Amino acid sequence: MFSVADHLLHVEGEALPRDVSTAAVRSLLAAGTRCRPPVSGAVYGTLLNDRHALEALGAAVNAAPYKAPPRAPILYLKPRNTHAGHRARVVVPGSEGVQVGASLGIVIGRTATRVAVHDAFDYIAGYTLVADLSVPHASVYRPSVRFRARDNFCVIGPAVVARRHVADPDQLAIAVNVEGSASFTATTATNVRGVAQLLADVTDFMTLAPGDVITLGVPHGAPVVHADARATIVIGDWAPLEIEFVAAGVAQGEPA
Repeated sequence: MFSVADHLLHVEGEALPRDVSTAAVRSLLAAGTRCRPPVSGAVYGTLLNDRHALEALGAAVNAAPYKAPPRAPILYLKPRNTHAGHRARVVVPGSEGVQVGASLGIVIGRTATRVAVHDAFDYIAGYTLVADLSVPHASVYRPSVRFRARDNFCVIGPAVVARRHVADPDQLAIAVNVEGSASFTATTATNVRGVAQLLADVTDFMTLAPGDVITLGVPHGAPVVHADARATIVIGDWAPLEIEFVAAGVAQGEPA
């Protein structure tokens, strides 16, 4: 089992995560606390689960070799080297920049295999923010490891919010704020599959373990940033997730 009573936060330098109140999370973050990811399981990204992303593809979804929109979730793994926590430093590998995909992370509470839609929420421990980062690229059906699996390209946290605090995960506002740029806004309401349906469809062919995370998917039009940018990601009224982007050759992981 993976359970969360309130807000699970893993402060950098501490051996284990803490389960604390909303007020405690905000107090710690206001003091400049840096965090490790609050989860340690596998993290799976989901592609093309946003209606606007499918609409933007237009007729391309009916072209060879696939000839139709996806009939099942398109998943990819965010391997362990990508996992980073609140206030992480992320290296921008080239002139293309880094796309900052803000996604709702669904944190699994108990072993989930062939879960029915009406039972899906019983398998969820809580939710977290996931900054699913990638080098901008055109491939949508075959996610590229080279573009999506670079070090620190999956920033998670700051905390896992207990399921009981989230009345409707399919109606949450999302914002990406980059210093000096207009805020990017989206909502989980535009997803093709909501939380329960996504969990049912994924566990129809694979088992999810306690502590695993599956993202609901990145909204279409996510902003691209370059070195020296700072981004703050927010979902609903949760504590924000902060990321610093640096040029190659600058040490990763530690805040300025």
